[in-house]
Amino acid sequence: MNSVLVTGAGGFVGRWLVRTLLDRGYAVTGALQQGAALEPGMLSDSERAAVRWIGLELLDSDSVRRVLRGPYDSVVHLAAVSSGADARQHPGNAWAVNAAGTARILEVTAQQKHAGLSDPLILLASTGEVYGAKATTPLRETDPVRPCSPYAASKAGAELAAMETSGRTGLKVIVARPFQQAGPGQDDRFVLPALAKRLRGARLAGARVIKVGNLEPVRDFLDVRDVCDALLGLLESGTPGEVYNIATGHGIRLEELFQTIASVVGVDAIAEVDPELMRPADIPYLVGDASKLRKQTGWSPRIDLKQTIADVVAWQASEPR
Repeated sequence: MNSVLVTGAGGFVGRWLVRTLLDRGYAVTGALQQGAALEPGMLSDSERAAVRWIGLELLDSDSVRRVLRGPYDSVVHLAAVSSGADARQHPGNAWAVNAAGTARILEVTAQQKHAGLSDPLILLASTGEVYGAKATTPLRETDPVRPCSPYAASKAGAELAAMETSGRTGLKVIVARPFQQAGPGQDDRFVLPALAKRLRGARLAGARVIKVGNLEPVRDFLDVRDVCDALLGLLESGTPGEVYNIATGHGIRLEELFQTIASVVGVDAIAEVDPELMRPADIPYLVGDASKLRKQTGWSPRIDLKQTIADVVAWQASEPR
């Protein structure tokens, strides 16, 4: 049975990936931030019991060494400051966790490889946001990296650490760049669940006007379950040293997303721009070309956006108040 360490296993993507790995018969170790509790609701009792849970503090080298003792066949590194708003508020922390924390994971793994203890495949989850704001057509892995936010820049730093360590030590590293992710369990710091929450609130209150930020950007939305399938495909069929986009190749303007969510919720809503909800550096167009991933792994997205929205709305309605 292949063994996988998932860092950030208690996060949004982490919990779904743990479920995917267990379903495919992997032995899973889930690393949570030291002292953090696993939130209820996304994993069943039997799924929780099937995972070996361990605390991880990315800023502590001793903690990283303890977690990586393994040995593991693969490490999926998801642990990160994942919110762009959080990264803008505390950019130094985003760099410390996302870039330096990744470098620490890689260096300890490389030391273990050098000592003959283990040589796992490292799959680093980055982001499509590293491409920045210059695109007008779907982005490919060969396009330049031009991050324009603390979050994206710190993830680009993590990618550099991965490729530098791989080249210097022979560590097997794959970089995945998922584009916009959504699905049940995602909190409302992110655009799709935030809009769904406001629209559900408006329906319950009998209101029509909804405060929103900038609805002009175009985004490539993926269901988190499709992202996890892509990550698993890369674990099993990806080529070390390569970068892969995870994307649908289709963009949707956020204004259209708003109206689609409104139709699923069942409310005739009017969007009203609130300056306080505007972000300082919105990327106008961010759509990815995942041809490389599809060719390498046979992956393709299976859950359409309306189904993702319906599942998010249903999950929000089922949350305890």
